[in-house]
Amino acid sequence: MSDAASVPALRAAIGDSEFDRDTALVPRAPGVYAIDLSAGWTIMNAVNGGYLLAVLGRALGHALPHGDPFTISAHYLTASRPGPAVVRTETVRTGRTLSTGQASLVQFDDDGTEVERIRVLASYGDLDALPDDVRTSAEPPAMPPPEQCLGAGDGPAPDAVASPITDRLRLRLDPATLGWAVGAPSGRGEMRAWFGLADGRDADPFSLLLAVDALPPTAFEIGLSGWVPTVEMTVHVRRRPAPGPVRVSVTTRNLAGGFLEEDAEVWDSDDRLVAQSRQLARVRLG
Repeated sequence: MSDAASVPALRAAIGDSEFDRDTALVPRAPGVYAIDLSAGWTIMNAVNGGYLLAVLGRALGHALPHGDPFTISAHYLTASRPGPAVVRTETVRTGRTLSTGQASLVQFDDDGTEVERIRVLASYGDLDALPDDVRTSAEPPAMPPPEQCLGAGDGPAPDAVASPITDRLRLRLDPATLGWAVGAPSGRGEMRAWFGLADGRDADPFSLLLAVDALPPTAFEIGLSGWVPTVEMTVHVRRRPAPGPVRVSVTTRNLAGGFLEEDAEVWDSDDRLVAQSRQLARVRLG
C-alpha cells in the first residue's frame, strides 16, 4: 500500500474522532512516518502549532518505549501548510522510567526542496505510574460555568479567530477575557476558556498538547490583532485528565521587542492541574 493510500485507510481504522484521524501517522521506515496535515486545523492559512505538536508527540509515542509525553519542547522554524509531511524521530536515551527522543517535521516545496518546519526534544514516561502525592499552591482559574461562557457562534469574531480550527473545537470563552471581541480590550494579557473537541472526544495527553495553543492569543486582549506565530513552546503534561471538559487559562506578563510569552495551565474536571506550558510568540506592533 502506498503512503497516499495508507493515510486515509489508517484514519478510517482509528474511529470517529477527527483529532485522532488527523494526527494519525503511517510508518514508512524505522522512526520515519508520513502524514497529511489537515486543512481543518489552520489559523489564517497556517497549521496550528498545538496540532503540529500533537502530531510529533504521537510520532515519539510510537518510536519510544514509553508512550506518554512528560515534557516536550518545540522550535517552530517555518510555517507549516496543509498537505503531505514527513516526521523523522530519533531515540536519544532510554531508561527505566523515562525515555528521551527528538523529532522533526519536514515538507517539500514545489521544486522538491526539503524544508524543516518544526523540531522537538521530549521526554516520555508512564503517567499512570506517577505517585498520587500532590503539594501545590496552584488553584483552578475562577471561571463561569460553560453555559455562561461564549462560543464561536455567539457573535462576530475577528478574522484571526474565524478559522477552520474553530469548527473542530468546543471552546467556551470566559466573558471577562472577551473585551477584544467587542472592540474594548482590557489591556490585560489574559485568556480563559472551557476546552473540548467538537466531536465530544475526552481529553488525553496528546489533546492537551493542542489545548495549550488553542485559545485566541492573549495579544488580542492587550489590544493587538493579527497572527501571533509561535517561536518556541514547552509543554509539561502532569496527569492523565479525567473525562469531561478542561479549563485553560493563559496569561502574558511581558510584551517587549515584538515578542511576548504565554503561560498556560490546563485543569481537568477533578480540579487537577494536568498540563502547563510556556511559549514565546512574535507579535505585529503598530
